[in-house]
Amino acid sequence: MIAAIIAAAGSGERFGASIPKALIQLGDRTLIEHAVSSISSVADQIIVTAPSGYEKEIQILVGDGITVVTGGATRSESVRIGLSKVSAGAEYVLIHDAARALASPDLAKRVVAALKNGDVAVIPGLAQTDTVKIVDDSGIVSSTPDRATMRRVQTPQGFTHELISQAHAQSGEATDDAALVESLGKPVRVIDGEERAIKITTPADLSIALSYLGSASEFRSGVGVDAHAFTADKNRKLSLAGLIWEDEIGLDGHSDGDVASHAICDALLSAADLGDLGSNFGVAEAKYEGATGAQMLSESLTKVKNAGFKIENVSVQIVGNRPKIAPRRAEAISALSKALSGAKVSVSATSTDGLGFTGEGKGLSAIATALLVSA
Repeated sequence: MIAAIIAAAGSGERFGASIPKALIQLGDRTLIEHAVSSISSVADQIIVTAPSGYEKEIQILVGDGITVVTGGATRSESVRIGLSKVSAGAEYVLIHDAARALASPDLAKRVVAALKNGDVAVIPGLAQTDTVKIVDDSGIVSSTPDRATMRRVQTPQGFTHELISQAHAQSGEATDDAALVESLGKPVRVIDGEERAIKITTPADLSIALSYLGSASEFRSGVGVDAHAFTADKNRKLSLAGLIWEDEIGLDGHSDGDVASHAICDALLSAADLGDLGSNFGVAEAKYEGATGAQMLSESLTKVKNAGFKIENVSVQIVGNRPKIAPRRAEAISALSKALSGAKVSVSATSTDGLGFTGEGKGLSAIATALLVSA
């Protein structure tokens, strides 16, 4: 099992914002939503440390399947609070900064791969290209270290659960978690980082981050919604988020009733100005009877490409009392991403506190957003 802690309790003071940095908008989503998306394809459990007073707002953004806790006064204190919520069965822990919102899912996967290969601590880093000077208190250069041996460190950083718990048990403070591990004399592996995993601290950083998404004029965003009732057919299995859920009640529908896939299709088609789900996959067309969510996602992707766009990311939130999404979130992300030829996907879930047809247990719904960029 892999747990992930996303440190998001920082203020927006250096950014000059009146809201916490994690809630600053980047493209069509906030920094915290981007960060969750980047880590969710590998993590079985996600814990977000939020600024005091903003817990509910962040919970709404990330969904009920993610644990949101109040962070501490320092980054290290926040991580320790997050560690206290990590499942005892977790073998590895990833620690990520919400400020590095554009770190790719691939980076997280490479950190995990190194851990599974036997390393106990793994951090991404980039070569130092600037000459660095060590300066004394009077402003005089005391030495010039060899930049060839230096790395600019990024997140997510990965550790065995046992080691990172031991490192934080000392209650030390550090600008990154690897430093606490180093203080124990344990080896820390550095793997190749990526330029897009920049730390967004100032408005200038935000402009650079936007350049990785494409210029604002190239963005096209769409929203999609779908809902289906639970079926009375005992032989119909539940298709949801590209997966079959055994021992769960299926959903009625002309196709497989996969509300998550359908909402994503609707969002993609809307963003590309290609109509909606009904006009593209109507119930009058026999070929879509029993069609899988993966098939409809693949066809939607083709339509989007033919319209001159590529997918930057999609996000879907499933609304209902069951099934529990968190245990299979990584699997669902993988299935949906595969159907969209590797596009970045995030999946969350929420309930409605007993309100509406989903709250009454009569069915499921989903809402999705899609961000397209001109190809």
